[in-house]
Amino acid sequence: MTPRDLALFHAHGGRVEAARAAFGRADWIDLSTGIAPWPWPVAGVDPGWERLPEPGAIAALEAAAADAFGVADPAQVVAVPGTDLAMRVLASLLGAKRACVVRPGYAGHLAAWPDAVAVSADAVGVQTFDQDRFPAQAGIQGNRCCAGNPGFPPARENGTAETGLSLDSDLLVLASPSNPDGRVTDPALLRDLSTTMTVVVDEAYADPAPGLSPRASDRLIVLRSFGKFYGLPGVRLGFVVAGQDLAIRLRAMLGDWPVSSAAVAIGTAAYRDHGWRQAQAARIAETGTLLDDVLRGAGLDLIGHAPLFRLIACSAATRLFETLARHAILTRPFADQPDRLRIGLPRGAAGLVRLATALEEFSR
Repeated sequence: MTPRDLALFHAHGGRVEAARAAFGRADWIDLSTGIAPWPWPVAGVDPGWERLPEPGAIAALEAAAADAFGVADPAQVVAVPGTDLAMRVLASLLGAKRACVVRPGYAGHLAAWPDAVAVSADAVGVQTFDQDRFPAQAGIQGNRCCAGNPGFPPARENGTAETGLSLDSDLLVLASPSNPDGRVTDPALLRDLSTTMTVVVDEAYADPAPGLSPRASDRLIVLRSFGKFYGLPGVRLGFVVAGQDLAIRLRAMLGDWPVSSAAVAIGTAAYRDHGWRQAQAARIAETGTLLDDVLRGAGLDLIGHAPLFRLIACSAATRLFETLARHAILTRPFADQPDRLRIGLPRGAAGLVRLATALEEFSR
């Protein structure tokens, strides 16, 4: 496979049709997206296709999401048709003069802010520590990026000059947990940065933890995804958590029907299903441990992780991608990091066995 052919899979995960066209087979296991392979059961929900979403129903959805995110005031939680679109709307609303986007990271951040300056995590004062020495808190399992918390080594003083951002930077966009390495940025650092600029934190992979949502304001804006943890990306549902002023402006821009009736019904019921949420978190944790065993058993270098994916470093990453694809397993390669692959969670023992078999072939 040439670099040009591989480029089909660089932009986003989920390119199963392209993989099928390139490698054949019908029974693909898609590990490229970082989406939970166990969807919330929608069978008993009336999608309401024959009616427009009612304002009260949208408010009920936002209240259910607010409860899940630990946000006291549901008015701060705005339903959007996916956070990818929400970022483009926010770019227009915020009107930043000098935006900075942490790289490497989700490609959608630069798509929403194409003129942004790319900065590294180190450039904003984030440091990475060994999770075994500094365990993740608040239920988020991932690599820990910390500064300013008791029990963690001291970081640089806050402020744009000390953190490496330009003195005229007025917007910072990053993900926490980050994509693709799963690093979790210390909330105290982000709150401190929001005193000097607007900070947009993409918490698409934060569930089931509240993350920064309870601290959201017009200067500390949090994006939350529904589809990843609940395994329903086709619903196209997400949330912007912000201060009331920005929430009012965002709702005005989105109009009366920001999401579909089906998204409202499914999202409300799913967020209220606390038992399923707890069971899903347990499934994700258990399968993640099994996946770690398979990857380490194959001698792969596991360099990053979030609940729903793992990041590996491999000098022969292209060959590994192709080997897995011949076994109808799709993973996520990166144009700017050609020695890395992101691998999501397989569903059940059969997926793990197929992955282990493919990795055994690669190791020969």
